[in-house]
Amino acid sequence: MNRTAALDAVVFGVDIQSGDVRGDAPSYALVVFDGESIERDVVSRRRLRRQIESDEPAIVATDNMYELAADKDQLIHFLGSLPDETKLVQVTGDERPEPLSRVAKRHGVPYGKNPMEEAEAAAHLAAASVGQEVSAFTDTTEVKVARGRSTGKGGWSEDRYTRRIHGSVKKRAREVESELDAAGLEYERDVTEKYGGFSNAIFRVEARPQDIPVSTERSGDVRIEIERMRRDGIEFRPLAKRRDHVVVGVDPGTTTAVAVVSLDGSVLDVYSSRTNDTADVTEWIIEHGRPVVVAADVTPMPETVEKLRRSFSAAGWEPERDLPVDEKKHRTREAAYDNDHERDAMAAALYAFDAHESQFERVAEKVPPRHEVGRVVARVVAGEESVESVLRDLDGDEAEESETTAHEPRELSPEEKRIKRLEARTERLESKVEELKTTIKRKDDQLAEKDKQLEKARSEGRREVRKDREVTRLQRRNEALERDVETEREKREALADKLERLKSLWKLDHSNFADVSEQQEGLVPVKVVDQFTRDAIDDADERFGLVRDDIVLLRDASGAGRSTAQRLADIDPRVVLRNGNLSDAADEVLFENEVPVAPADLVTVQEVDELAIAREHEVEDAVADWERRAEERKKERKTEMVDQIISEHRADRPASGEN
Repeated sequence: MNRTAALDAVVFGVDIQSGDVRGDAPSYALVVFDGESIERDVVSRRRLRRQIESDEPAIVATDNMYELAADKDQLIHFLGSLPDETKLVQVTGDERPEPLSRVAKRHGVPYGKNPMEEAEAAAHLAAASVGQEVSAFTDTTEVKVARGRSTGKGGWSEDRYTRRIHGSVKKRAREVESELDAAGLEYERDVTEKYGGFSNAIFRVEARPQDIPVSTERSGDVRIEIERMRRDGIEFRPLAKRRDHVVVGVDPGTTTAVAVVSLDGSVLDVYSSRTNDTADVTEWIIEHGRPVVVAADVTPMPETVEKLRRSFSAAGWEPERDLPVDEKKHRTREAAYDNDHERDAMAAALYAFDAHESQFERVAEKVPPRHEVGRVVARVVAGEESVESVLRDLDGDEAEESETTAHEPRELSPEEKRIKRLEARTERLESKVEELKTTIKRKDDQLAEKDKQLEKARSEGRREVRKDREVTRLQRRNEALERDVETEREKREALADKLERLKSLWKLDHSNFADVSEQQEGLVPVKVVDQFTRDAIDDADERFGLVRDDIVLLRDASGAGRSTAQRLADIDPRVVLRNGNLSDAADEVLFENEVPVAPADLVTVQEVDELAIAREHEVEDAVADWERRAEERKKERKTEMVDQIISEHRADRPASGEN
């Protein structure tokens, strides 16, 4: 099994262990694979999410993506929560997945029906670049620079405050634009201009969040939000890159440049290097495709280019005369390149494509849908075979055709020519093999030594990574415990303060008030509320407690609504002494709940620190006065109700007579 670059990091294999993803608490079999060692565990969904977030694996592999989410919306949410460098891979295919057992058998991966064994099989398959990456987001990211606070209020005049905020947004937007330009990223900008600057600026950047030199932030007047653009649906992309047939242009020299063009004439990529290492150039070409034609921009073809052409058994192309600079500039005007060497390599590939374009089209017209066009084009162009013979060979009918025509010499002539061409090609390949044997042996020795060094470095690196992870985990745990201790300390101090206040109140309720007045008999405690608001009531309740039959003094009774009055009525105080007038709504609520309300000046209140006292007989008189007024108020309401009923009855009588 071939290892991929993904194993420089970690692969998570996941399979549902028990429960249902649509239920409350499914558990998962989790396999952590780093290319050598395997860790197995059974985790909850929450712990799985936390471990993905902390470890940031290169791949989360599963045989069915809907084992991680109940539906499409949940799946998109899950994909959005993954770290930037983490991929979700369905190893069994795309919309129509195969059985995991079949995929594992095809790739020689051990398989068992136990969830932990299925998770391990998924991890091994993903590590071998098997499967489809599940994606719900494009490679376009929206960066929004906007106001960090409301413009409604300011420390000075509102116009100056608003102008300052909009100016800050505009300044930060220009800084973001400069950072995107410096990174060479393509983007579209959309700004909303307001008084003094911008209210917001939106950049749609053709890059992923991890490739953008700007991060989410909120600082004072400005905030920056970063969000990847969603696709219309779920997209699947093969984990292994497909190597298509291509046309390659090469410009050798002190700086070697290579350009790759597809069989439809699109420039796929361009590369240049000062190392002049043929092995590096060959490896780069192999990673980007299978050459059908290798081209140069000068004639005759340089020896370096010819060697590359022979190594790939590709057809060669060179111009009748060296390509002029102005023609190369014109042919590459719509492509991007970093230097003249890349331009020359690209021009060679494009002119070679122009020369073969009609041939490519003719071959494509004759190739049935079941065959890959590039494969047929390669044999027709490089091997000088006919389309028909290539198709017969691919269909497995060549042997039958040979038997049919064995006794017809005129039909064997093309085959003899083909054999001669193949023999010549074999001789060239054998010559190339001999040239490479010495290099291979030398490289093998170097690679063996490098492999030992690399393995040792990787082993030490993995140990350091595990150590760092453990240290980080313990540091986070320690910080969390310190925060818990601080929180408990604050709670303890608050409770101690409350206990002291309650002790004072208890002494006031149970003492004879000898330290207050010589005439201590007949005194009762009064609990003071500064304002008739919910916050003030809650504050008083927190400081010394508000309970049934308390005497409550409102220093300022104005402004309360129905909900605030109901909050006070729920306590069921003995009497409410007010300074100022109640609102009609508050008065109505207290009256309906039969809470006595009396003016504060009817009762003499003496304050002792945070507490207060009043004379019992004055409180009783105030309550009695309220009861008299309440009785009169009830009578007035009944009278008004009777008068209203009589009026309504009289108003309805003529209508009844007409009926």
